[in-house]
Amino acid sequence: MTIKKFLINLFLMALVVALVIIGILFWLKSYTNHGQQIELPDYVGINYDTAKKDAEDKTFQLIIKDSVHRVGIRGGEILNQVPVAYSKVKENRTVYVTTAKFNADLLSLDDLPALYGEEYASKKQELGYLDIETEIKSYKFDTGEADYILEVWQGDKQIIGKNIKGSGVTVPRGGKLSFVLSKTQGGMTDIPNLRCNQLSTAEFMMSNSLRIGKITTEGGGAVNQATAWIISQYPPYSPGGKIEMNTSIDITISNTKPKDCPE
Repeated sequence: MTIKKFLINLFLMALVVALVIIGILFWLKSYTNHGQQIELPDYVGINYDTAKKDAEDKTFQLIIKDSVHRVGIRGGEILNQVPVAYSKVKENRTVYVTTAKFNADLLSLDDLPALYGEEYASKKQELGYLDIETEIKSYKFDTGEADYILEVWQGDKQIIGKNIKGSGVTVPRGGKLSFVLSKTQGGMTDIPNLRCNQLSTAEFMMSNSLRIGKITTEGGGAVNQATAWIISQYPPYSPGGKIEMNTSIDITISNTKPKDCPE
């Protein structure tokens, strides 16, 4: 064997050994990195498209599991992620995220709790659970209890009332409804003519909107109220006269019926 041939063989052997060593080194590196865990970034509060690009750069895969509407949150923003941020995960791990919807959910009136004739405070709380804001628009006199719902408005349109229920009306989550509530003061009614009536009859005439106030006896003497007659009242009766509801009328009574009263 010539020296030249020997050197060529030696070179080829060295080359083969070098290639084997390089291959072993690459294999060892791959084996060592296989299963290596990486810290997962926090994507909550970041736009999905931005987070997806970052995840791909870090060998993760982001998949939208669900989308929900959140008042005040921009559409596409990530609300939560699984696994949670800073978890140790392997490369190519799939990360499931929930994002905010771009458009608010629309609720029909049938989706809302019953409102007309209901107590405002409790319905305000129930609507709050549906992310619907409420405000008091005004008050109206009503013979029932105070602070009960008489009307519901959406913007400048009444959608619920005694004989009103808007057809096809929808309310977005995050929207606002305005309410007209009942009040027990401020309503007006006719002043009844109580004179020439006995006390029991007068009480019936006043029904639920008025009441007997101070009772004075004629001349300050003793009077049997069961059989007494009303001889005067304050405020006095006048045709077309009005008095505020839920107020009282003072009367003066006598044991004898006034002579000018009809029989």
